[in-house]
Amino acid sequence: MKLRFMQLIVFVAASFQLNAWAQVDSDCVDALECESSWIGLSEVEQTAVFQFAEDYKAFIHLARTELSFVNEAIAFAQENGFEELTSSTVLEPGTKIYEVNRDRTISLMVIGEDSLQNGFHVIGSHIDSPRLDLKGRPLYEGNEFALFQTNYHGGLKYHQWTNLPLALMGRIDKKDGSVVDVSIGLDVNDPIFMIPELSPHVDRNRNSQTLANFIEPEDLDPIVGHIPDQIDDGSVVDHVLDFLGSEYGVTRADLVSAELALVPAGPPRDMGFDRGLIAAYGQDDRLASYVSMRAITEIENPQKTTMAFLVDNEEVGNRNNTGARSDHFADLLSRLLFAELGDDYREPLFRSALRNTKFISIDVNPGINPMNPGAWETGNAPRLGYGVNLKLYGQGNNANSEFVAWTRGLLDDNDIPWQTATYRVGSAGGGTIGGEFSRQDIEVIDFGVPLLSIHTPFAVSSKVDVYNLYRAALAFYAFEE
Repeated sequence: MKLRFMQLIVFVAASFQLNAWAQVDSDCVDALECESSWIGLSEVEQTAVFQFAEDYKAFIHLARTELSFVNEAIAFAQENGFEELTSSTVLEPGTKIYEVNRDRTISLMVIGEDSLQNGFHVIGSHIDSPRLDLKGRPLYEGNEFALFQTNYHGGLKYHQWTNLPLALMGRIDKKDGSVVDVSIGLDVNDPIFMIPELSPHVDRNRNSQTLANFIEPEDLDPIVGHIPDQIDDGSVVDHVLDFLGSEYGVTRADLVSAELALVPAGPPRDMGFDRGLIAAYGQDDRLASYVSMRAITEIENPQKTTMAFLVDNEEVGNRNNTGARSDHFADLLSRLLFAELGDDYREPLFRSALRNTKFISIDVNPGINPMNPGAWETGNAPRLGYGVNLKLYGQGNNANSEFVAWTRGLLDDNDIPWQTATYRVGSAGGGTIGGEFSRQDIEVIDFGVPLLSIHTPFAVSSKVDVYNLYRAALAFYAFEE
């Protein structure tokens, strides 16, 4: 099945090159007067775009948290010939390896022909998304319902998380060292959880409140139980605790050492009559992470050692030892270089390898919304269906012009449609993991693809953008000087 798809990719790549001539003739490359990437696609090309979208939807349906993403990524890597990096791994050209950091980040690598001293080609993205986390002591009773106290992870609009089917996912770590994995709500036969809103019949007095005050963060408590305990005092909380004890062998105290998240329970769905869009939870930024992971599994003998570096906690500032701000990335690269050089390893050689590294930080970003186009200055705004976007933030946050030009050349040489993204000055913004690596003297550029409804329970992407981002990742990994 994989071979048939790769044969299709080769054929489609040739077809895309033919279509690129039309873009050149229409002044797309030089004058930036481009059309939607959907225009001119052959039937074969559309088949490849739609098939890739099906694979993507199937993956992110299960990979809804960083923990579940890493679990799915390990299985995907192993299916594609990657082996876990160990102290005895021999780093020969073509070797495919992966490493997991504390179950919450994963790096996939293919060793290149060049010495590691000559630098790496890295694509970095994050695998956490806005969600609701359970507090350390979450379970309480309110008006004869059992509820969970929550905290939010990342920027979200509170009112969008009410009346929404939610799944509970994560892990519970017990004092004896055992781990209990939890996933409730993704299967259609599972129960779901929900934060109930007031009906319009009894809510008229709140209609004058601002949206920011209508639902506040402490209001985001889902119902998790309703039936009273039949034996003791009729407590619905005790009934829930009895279930947790019998089903998972955990106590109330075990929830203190748990990482449990509430995420939208609905599966990814096609959107629109033409099925050209994907509506799904967690496309920020598991879209980019899936694409870079998928691309690196299809690289065989690169010139530069390539890496998909997929990290946690971007939505809360790249914190902790699994976030981009930690030393894990530098530690991993230094260990690889030491494995190559042995006793000849020196700190200046490692610093030189960092300086010789090219790093693409991929993170999705808002696209022009048809309901509110005025949120953008449209001349510098990305549109769904127009390809990958180069993020030009300004104010000292851009890649240098040399690296922007190099990236333009990479995309144009591989007939990959691209656009630019600059936020409306003074009224919008957002961060990525890119700055954490630029400060390590690495050449970094921020990429993305535009979404609608970003940071909501269901963001919307264009299938052709997802596919073209995958093609861009392939081109970067396979680049030869």
